[in-house]
Amino acid sequence: MRLTRAARENVFVASLLFPGLFFIVAFVFYPIIYSIYLSLHRIVLGLPSLGRPFIGLDNYLRLLEDRVALHSMINTLVFVFTTTFFEILCGLLIALVINRQFKGRGIARAAILVPWAIPTVVSSQMWRFIFNDNYGMLNYIFFGYSTHSYAAWLAHPSTAFAAIVIADVWKTSSFAGLLILAGLQLIPDELYRAARIDGASPWQQFRRITLPLIKPALLIALLFRTIDAFRVFDLVFVMTQGGPADSTNVLQFYGYKKIFTEGLMGYGSTISVLVFVISLVVSLVYIKTVGTRLFQNG
Repeated sequence: MRLTRAARENVFVASLLFPGLFFIVAFVFYPIIYSIYLSLHRIVLGLPSLGRPFIGLDNYLRLLEDRVALHSMINTLVFVFTTTFFEILCGLLIALVINRQFKGRGIARAAILVPWAIPTVVSSQMWRFIFNDNYGMLNYIFFGYSTHSYAAWLAHPSTAFAAIVIADVWKTSSFAGLLILAGLQLIPDELYRAARIDGASPWQQFRRITLPLIKPALLIALLFRTIDAFRVFDLVFVMTQGGPADSTNVLQFYGYKKIFTEGLMGYGSTISVLVFVISLVVSLVYIKTVGTRLFQNG
């Protein structure tokens, strides 16, 4: 039976889409479904004799009573909203600067992207050295070569949490700036020339022209950074190991400890599912509330 031209085109399109769909199913949907499956069972690594008994929602009920998990969730939420705010703010400033015409702009753009290009483990180790109480650069800046005066930045809960926030903002602000820069470059120069002729100040141009027209880019940067911040793990793993006193313990790192340190595969998977659900809910809220309003008004 000979296929029609439309049928052949549909087969060709399906053949092009299949590899992408296969990888999405294999590396996105299957891990999510399998994590949910694991969270509904009691699985202890190293004790295969226990099997995998189905326990329903017991792991989730246990999670609600876990004070360390609740504290880790609060740490995660504070980390997400703090870092996202400063990354969008710094990214906006970076984008506004590198969008202007000046000598060496190409070199400046490349240099600004260096922190984002550095692997997170490497940048985390660098910041751990900077905050080190014995030979860290920060203590040298504040106290010089004095051996009697120093601050143990990573040994106190408040400064340790601030340290991981600073490290994350330093690394990823340039990524937000790159996304916002793409939005800035879509704004026609004629709008600014017309505004200057009408006597608009730079602040009025920013508030009336720039900000409304880059709102979609701001939303994309906000979504990407929020979702990525919920998955923070390597930064905490390298810099603080969740300490001191669980002050930097985030959900992803707590789930890692439950699985690989305590061997509680089912309970650790429950924490991973919780992170996924929170990220999904926050993303949907952004899109339904902030996103819809921005795109309609923009």
